[in-house]
Amino acid sequence: MADRRLQVFQAVARHLSFTKAGETLYMTQPAVTFQIKQLEEHFNTRLFERGGGRISLTPAGDLVLDYAERILGLTKELDVRVAEMTGQMSGSLLVGASTTIAEFMLPPILGEFNVRYPQVRARLTVANSESISNAIAAHTLDIGLIESNTNHASLQCEICGDDELQVVCTPHHPLSKRDDVDARSLLGYDYIAREPGSGTREVTDDYFRACGVDPEKLRMLMELSSPESLKGVVATGLGYSIVSRASFEKERQLGTLVAVPLRPRLKRTLSLVYPKERFRSRVVLTFVDFARNKLRELSA
Repeated sequence: MADRRLQVFQAVARHLSFTKAGETLYMTQPAVTFQIKQLEEHFNTRLFERGGGRISLTPAGDLVLDYAERILGLTKELDVRVAEMTGQMSGSLLVGASTTIAEFMLPPILGEFNVRYPQVRARLTVANSESISNAIAAHTLDIGLIESNTNHASLQCEICGDDELQVVCTPHHPLSKRDDVDARSLLGYDYIAREPGSGTREVTDDYFRACGVDPEKLRMLMELSSPESLKGVVATGLGYSIVSRASFEKERQLGTLVAVPLRPRLKRTLSLVYPKERFRSRVVLTFVDFARNKLRELSA
């Protein structure tokens, strides 16, 4: 129902790129440029400054974006309200999840939710916890499931459970013979870490500092953004890592990796994150309640 030009403008303003906006909207770049040109002709002013291969919003563009966000938000709310009045549980659900949750916890949650509400179209975005929080704050995602808290003032963060992180290594690694291991003892071994910005990296760095160990002093061999690639490297015997207990159950059963608890134990929170705004659709509210209960079951 909303003016298509406003939708295109919002996408360009968010990405500051005609190309990325076109990819998001499944439009060609010339079609995006045409819509922006029409909107600028309508207001008789430029909405973007162009130069040096980059674009930025003009003061008029900032004003239009503010109104566009409100108009498009009200349009979405109208669609949802009418659907709820007719008893429908349908629509889109834009879910973001940090990598470990997305790969090892979220599949059964989304699968069961789809069985219960087949008319809801869930779309999953996987990124680190920081990126997911930023996307929800920018209203490009409805809800996020992350492995840490968030500092965004505009977001509600609800702790739903916890997850233990443990040292993992091959059965032939010297650490594998221990019943547990303290942070300072890990200084003598090569470390395979998650990438900066991930929930796992944030929690482990904070843990080392709390134990009096500077994370910069660790013998960090490499940083990886995927739990699967991380486990693959550890399985070669190059070093140890610290990962979610839920993420290496298969390898533990196969005997390719062993787990060594940290001393003291390292546990992190699993959180649901969503905007602190007055209106939330019934789809989002239903998924929040559903995911909350499932995360508590999985972390029990």
